[in-house]
Amino acid sequence: MEGALQRVMGSEYERNAAARTACIAAHGCECAVCRFSFEKAYGAMGAGFIHVHHLTPLASQGENHAVDPVRDLIPVCPNCHAMLHRQDPPLEPQKLRELMHG
Repeated sequence: MEGALQRVMGSEYERNAAARTACIAAHGCECAVCRFSFEKAYGAMGAGFIHVHHLTPLASQGENHAVDPVRDLIPVCPNCHAMLHRQDPPLEPQKLRELMHG
């Protein structure tokens, strides 16, 4: 059976929407690992869609800290983002690129 309502209480780290916007402005919306572009693949519906990955995990930085959106964040597609987080600490983007291309 599926679909039963389950209440969950937890914590998550706050994200800075302005840092995300600045990352995309600097790096664009193409995946930094595999170079996939949602806009090229899906047209207008995909324009502006991309995940943003923290090169240093927020959990390892302590509480409140400044993020340099150009240096500390990169755009990645959801598939690459999931693969980066398949291990802890996350895989380095260059290592994932090497795995993809042998």
